[in-house]
Amino acid sequence: MTHQNQTVEYNLTASKFQWDIAPGKTINAWGFNQQIPAPTLRAKVGDTMIIRVKNNLEESTIIHWHGLRIPSDMDGTGAVQEPIKPGETFEYRFDLPDAGTFWFHSHANETVQMERGMYGALIVDDPEEPVIADAERIFMIDDMKLDSRNRFSKPGWFFPRIKERHDGRQGNTLLINGKEKPVINVHAGQRERWRFINSSSARYFYLYLGGKPFQIIGTDGGLLEQPRTVTKVLITPGERIDVIAGPFNEGEEFLIESLAYNRMTFLRSKREAFATVQVGREKGSIANIPEKLRKIESLAQQDAQVSRKIKFSVGPSLKNGMNFLVNNKIHVDDKPVKAGELQIWEISNTSLMDHPFHLHGEFFQVIEENGKAPEYKAWKETYNLTPRSKIKIAWMPDNRIGMWMYHCHILEHHEAGMMANFEVIDGSKDPSQHMNDMHHVHRH
Repeated sequence: MTHQNQTVEYNLTASKFQWDIAPGKTINAWGFNQQIPAPTLRAKVGDTMIIRVKNNLEESTIIHWHGLRIPSDMDGTGAVQEPIKPGETFEYRFDLPDAGTFWFHSHANETVQMERGMYGALIVDDPEEPVIADAERIFMIDDMKLDSRNRFSKPGWFFPRIKERHDGRQGNTLLINGKEKPVINVHAGQRERWRFINSSSARYFYLYLGGKPFQIIGTDGGLLEQPRTVTKVLITPGERIDVIAGPFNEGEEFLIESLAYNRMTFLRSKREAFATVQVGREKGSIANIPEKLRKIESLAQQDAQVSRKIKFSVGPSLKNGMNFLVNNKIHVDDKPVKAGELQIWEISNTSLMDHPFHLHGEFFQVIEENGKAPEYKAWKETYNLTPRSKIKIAWMPDNRIGMWMYHCHILEHHEAGMMANFEVIDGSKDPSQHMNDMHHVHRH
C-alpha cells in the first residue's frame, strides 16, 4: 500500500517554566510546551511538516532542524532567518525526504537556551521500513551544570571561564529525556529499537549497556547497510545512533552508562550512569531485523581529488584566552559551492582536542580517515574529529540554493569562532562573481 503524503502540523511555544528533573529537584527551565524534551514531532517520508513556533521567552530565538534536508530559508540560523522576537510566531514549513532520527534545537544564544532545555526529537518514519521491533524508545541525552540550589551555574573568575570555553560546558546533572536517573522497564524476550540523540552542549556519550551486545542499525542519515553488533559506541554532541537492544532475561537489571572517553579536556572523563534498565516478565517477540537493511551507493572513492580544505584549530586570544578557528579565522565566510557539483572536502583537526564537525542541511559520506577507508558506509552530518586527525568527506549539493553552515557542535566552540557560512549557488553561475557581493551575515 502506498503512503498518501500528508500535511502534519504542530504548535510549539517557547517559554520559561518549572521542571522537575527528579523528585524534589526543580529547575527554572526554558523549553517548548512546558516540557523537556519538547513533544516529539513525527511524520512519514514525503509528508509536509508545518511547525508554528511562538516565542514567549524574554529574548529572541531561532529553531534549527538538525539533520533535515530542507530549504535553506527553513534551516533556522541567523544567516537565513530573522530571529523570532519575544511575542512573535514563525511558521516553519518543509517536506521530509528522508527517514531517520532527527532533532531540533535553538540556534540562538545556544549556550544558554539549549543548556536550559530547548530541544526535542523529530522522527521521520518510512512506510517501507524493513526493521520490525517490539517497541521503540527515544533517549535524549543531556546534562546540566547546576549549583547546590539547582540553579544554572556560570563559571566565575578568569580561569574557570577559560576552562569552560576550552572544554565546552559539561554538567554535573545527567539527564535522559529531561529526568535524572530514570528507571526504564522492558519485557524479557523482546527486541526494542532505541533511538539515542546526544543533545548536550559538550558531553561525549560513550554508550554501554553493562557489557551486553546491541546492534547498531542506523546513524544520522538513517539505516546502515547491515546491522553491526557492538558492546559500546561513541555518540558525540549532535549525533544520533539507532540500536536494537535485547532480548534480555527476566529479572535482569543493568545501567545505561557512558564509559570514560578522553577528549583531551581539563575535566577528567569518568564512567557515569544515566539510567537503570529493569527487565520484567517475558513477552513474545515479533521483532525482525534483516541482515540487509538497505543499499548505500558510494559517492566517491578514497582517492577522489579534494575540492576544499578545512582546518579546525585553536589559537590564543588576548581577550578570551583562546579562539576556536576555521582556516585560522573565527566566524568565517567560506567560498560558495555549486549545486550538482560533487564536493570532496578534506577536514583536518590540528588541535589537541576532539571536535564534532556538523554540516547543515546535507548528508555526507566519510571516504577516508587518517589515510584509511572507513569500515562501513553511512550517511552522516555530524562526525567526530579526534586530535591531529584528517578526514575526507564526499557530498553532493542539490538545488536547495541558499546559505548554509558548518561548525563544531560543541556549543561553546561554535560560539568562540569554530563555524563558517557558505552558499550553495546555481550550477550555471560564476562563483567568483558571487564572492564579491556576498553579504555579511548576521552573527550571534
